[in-house]
Amino acid sequence: MELSKYKSKIPSNIYDKLILRIKELRPAQHKAIDAGLFDDKNLLICTPTASGKTLVAELAIMNAIFHDKGKCMYVVPLKALANEKFEFFKKMHEFKTAISSGDIDSDDSYLEKYDLIITTSEKFDSLIRHKTHWLSKVKVVIIDEIHLLNDASRGPTLEVLITILKDQLKRLQLIGLSATIGNPKDLASWLDAELIIDNWRPVKLHKGILLNSEIEFFEHK
Repeated sequence: MELSKYKSKIPSNIYDKLILRIKELRPAQHKAIDAGLFDDKNLLICTPTASGKTLVAELAIMNAIFHDKGKCMYVVPLKALANEKFEFFKKMHEFKTAISSGDIDSDDSYLEKYDLIITTSEKFDSLIRHKTHWLSKVKVVIIDEIHLLNDASRGPTLEVLITILKDQLKRLQLIGLSATIGNPKDLASWLDAELIIDNWRPVKLHKGILLNSEIEFFEHK
């Protein structure tokens, strides 16, 4: 779908930045816009790897920073992924981006001056428990790999984190991202989110069996 066809649905200051590097929207991206991305609707994006979920997160973040004048939190499960996302957003955008994934006994007050904060669920939970005053300014929270709610080690912290956010931040827009969710409708209902499901992927997926150094692919029906 051509980006220009969605010009009327995207705030002008965001559209002007997007059109410089993006000409077409992938299915999950225009479905998210149609579902209310720019109307602050909660969204659960369940699409394959490399299908464009990160841009959906970008759009929500840009809307919060440039349009709603709020702060954003991007929550990831691992420090390595936090570093990856930090480098990406620093390269792609001019807004102030910070990373906070270390000492869980600190309230990191310096983060108040940043627009986007990349963090882990454990660190974010710590910031809430320290009653960090700037958290009231958070407008958008992105939960990457949200299927880890089902993980025995990380799931409980993530579930408590989301529950607290929903209770304390009444203006919050929550965006969940995942390629693998077993019960997406149930999760979307719990999040009070619009569910976006799509099977489009940039490279066709072939399935087969490897035996004796030879692969026999299944036929597509």
